[in-house]
Amino acid sequence: MAVKELTSADFEQAVKGNEIALFDFFATWCGPCKAFSPIFDKVADENPDIFFGKIDIDKNQDLANAANVQAVPTLMIVKKGHVIYQEAGALREADLNDLIGQAKALDVEAALAAAKAAGADQDELIEEHDA
Repeated sequence: MAVKELTSADFEQAVKGNEIALFDFFATWCGPCKAFSPIFDKVADENPDIFFGKIDIDKNQDLANAANVQAVPTLMIVKKGHVIYQEAGALREADLNDLIGQAKALDVEAALAAAKAAGADQDELIEEHDA
């Protein structure tokens, strides 16, 4: 699937309309972002069942702030409306593919139930996206 450039206006639909969505928060002036971009694009083409979106933090500062993006690039993975991964830094292709495999394998409901049973704050483990 081709990577779609998102704005604050269409981010929520991307989250709610896809079982798994990967988001690359980037800046045009960022060297590591430029290095990561072709990797993100290639992996997107290899995974047509997953939504891939890019968010320019300079054009969408409100969204970057709401997502607590402190550095770029930041990769966010959302599954069934829950943020299951968010980390700054460019990834190698193999590492990105590994994360995608983990995201596909994760049973969100089971993870939430296990967190609740253990007395953990579910919002600390898996954030529900309210934007």
